[in-house]
Order: sequence, then C-alpha cells, then structure tokens
Amino acid sequence: MDKIKEAFAKKALPMAKEVKQFVKEHGDHVLGSYTVAQVYQGMKGMVGMVTETSKLDPEEGIRFRGYSIPELRTKLPRGPGGENLPEGIFYLLLTGDLPTEETAREVSNQWARRSHVPKHVFDMLDMLPRHTHPMTQFSMAITAMQTESVFASAYRKGMHKKDHWEPMYEDVMNLVARLPRVAAYIYRKNYKDNNHIEPDPKLDWGANFSHMLGFDHEEMKSFMRLYLTIHVDHEGGNVSAHTTHLVGSALSDAYLSLAAGMNGLAGPLHGLAAQEVARWILELRDQYKGVPTRDQVAEHIQKTLSEGKVIPGYGHAVLRKTDPRYIAQQEFAKKHLANDELFKIVQLLYEVTPEILKATGKVKNPWPNVDAHSGILLMHYGLVEYDFYTVLFGTSRAIGVLTSLLWDRALGVPIERPGSVTTEWMKNLVSNSTPVA
Repeated sequence: MDKIKEAFAKKALPMAKEVKQFVKEHGDHVLGSYTVAQVYQGMKGMVGMVTETSKLDPEEGIRFRGYSIPELRTKLPRGPGGENLPEGIFYLLLTGDLPTEETAREVSNQWARRSHVPKHVFDMLDMLPRHTHPMTQFSMAITAMQTESVFASAYRKGMHKKDHWEPMYEDVMNLVARLPRVAAYIYRKNYKDNNHIEPDPKLDWGANFSHMLGFDHEEMKSFMRLYLTIHVDHEGGNVSAHTTHLVGSALSDAYLSLAAGMNGLAGPLHGLAAQEVARWILELRDQYKGVPTRDQVAEHIQKTLSEGKVIPGYGHAVLRKTDPRYIAQQEFAKKHLANDELFKIVQLLYEVTPEILKATGKVKNPWPNVDAHSGILLMHYGLVEYDFYTVLFGTSRAIGVLTSLLWDRALGVPIERPGSVTTEWMKNLVSNSTPVA
C-alpha cells in the first residue's frame, strides 16, 4: 500500500465506524424545516448531504478542511514562483492533514507514474468534428477511459462493500493523473493543428499541464498552480460536485461519475461562466476601443442589465462578499500584470459594478466571484481560446469531487434517492395546513 493510500485509510476507516455509530445514536435528530419555495427553487440552503472536504461560508468564503484560502496560501507547499502546489491541496482534501513538501512531492510522483492515457482515447477524440466543444470532448474522453477502471473490474469479480474504497482510490489517483494529458491533447488538437507536446515527468502536475498546453513561461506555470489549487472544491451542493456524488452513489466508478459532473460543469450557470466573462469583457473593450472610462463602464453595465442579462462574473448563490478566490487572483495580477489592458478593465468593473448592482435592490451579492478574473489572466499569458476555459476548471474541480467520492465509498454512503411530489400534492398540503396567526 502506498503512503498516500495508507494515510487515507488511517483516517477514513475509523471514521466510517464513527459515522455509523453517530447515525445510530442521533439519526432521529431534526436539522430544521424547509419551505415550498426552497423545494421549487433548486433546494437552496436545504441541508441534504454530507461533504467532508470543504464548506462554503456566506461571509468567510470557502474553507477546505477548515482552512480559508488566505490561510492555505501560507500553509500549503509551494512550487517555483511561490504559488501553492495542487498536489498539496489534494492531500489535504484526501486526509484532512496539511501536507509536508515531501508528501506533496510523493503525490506528484504518483501522478507522474499513473498518467498514461490509453491510445483509444486519443483515437476517439481524433474522430470528432473540429467544432465539437472542448467540454464535450473532455467528458467523452473521461468516459472513454472507463475501460481502465480498477473499481469496475473489482466489483465485477465480486467484493465486500467495506472494501469498495480501495479500488476507488486507484481510480481517483489514476484519473486525476491523466486529466491534464487529455485536456492538453484537446487544446492542441483544436487550436494548435494537432501539434502535441509530450509530458515532462520532471515537472509538477500544474507546471507539466502548462507545458503540455504549450506555455512554458514560468509565470504561466505559476498561475496554473494557483488556478488549479483554488478551483478544486466548493462544498457538495454545487452542480458538478452534487452530480458526481449522485452518480457515484449508484456505485458508478470514478470515470462515469466524473464525466457526469463535468457535463454539469459545462452549463453556463456553472463552470461555463468564465467563458462568458471573457467574451463580455472583450466586447466591452472593443466597443470603446481600449480601456473605457468609469462612466463608459457604468453605461455598459446598465445596458446589459436593461436587456435582462446578468453581469457575468458577479454574484454567487451562497457568498455574500467578494469571492476569496477572486482576491487570490487579483493579488497575482497586481504583482505580475498590473499594466495589462484587460486587467485594467477587470479592476474598473470591480470598482463600478457592485454599487450599480446594489442600487437595483434585487441582487443579494453584488461582488465578483472567481470567474470574473480567471479568463483574463489566462489571456494575458496567451491562452486566448475561451471555449477551453471550462476544461481547465474541470481538471481542477476533479480533485475535489473525486476525493469526496472516495470518502463516500469509505463511509459506505448509500444511493441518493430523495422523494418527489407533484404540484397538486403541494397545493393540497398548503390548503389543508393550519394558517399561522
């Protein structure tokens, strides 16, 4: 058993017994009530699942295993250039413990050894039309790799449910290791005339991803480490995390579960948002032939709102402050690209947009989220094809949803099957209830 797997087992197996006992003793405890509106409006705020890896606080932002992003930026191992290594946050989500530099290197080495992608996956991608969206290709490639599932093979042969976590661990490690190779292949196929770049096993996971994409500038490698670290997880109720969990609850393997999650991430109300932000900011720049004035920015925002559209990159379903992931990227941009034209527009939007949104009286959170920044930073370093941005997001998000899926297996989480009702049932319930004085 490798050291990382052993560290997970020491945490997860005792906790599985603890959870079982906790449910036995407190399973009848009432958590609260919910409303008709919550049932109809996406179940927002309803506590309906447990996710061990992260928790989103409306005022403090995301906490990974209890640590905020500012805290982790000082505690996680760093790569060249000073940004945190995604390998470190993977280990934290997996075990709950802060990794040492040695541990992060071990994760990196494991992923390098596991990164081989079967040829049939590339053959399948080569058969797709050039206009196939990168996220469609990404999801299809993940599904195609399901032929390599250790869990599916072990389950077919027969195994005790208490052992489900072991082959799932192998799937999670293998899949995370292979994703950058697949994503880079899609990028080079679509945008670089099928001129592919072989991986460099001497590089860490994020730097190697940047290298395979074709960006060997040290600043871009540094930003890739930052990007892949801050996008990993956002508690369990968002579409990509919940979908991965839901499909996995049917004992689907990691490949099928993640592919489903990536299909959810591809929606414009979820991971596709960075693509929409980039398009909107480019339109703003082109309309005013450069960096607009504050008044012009305000005019463009008002026009967008009057057309019944949202300001892309602003607002969040849970957060009620500026997204800490936005701040992390803003700090990076101020350090490395303060004079970039598009970054100046992002800064103007940050200064102007919140007050306009507040004035409408309709927006609960007028502050920017992570998507308001990421695409513009990528453009600065030459990754201008914004249709590809969600693939980068998905490569990072896989770390969070797959570590969470592994915990589901270790804790023996059952199939998810909430009840549903009809509108007629709901009307009868309301009409028959006793009015509140």
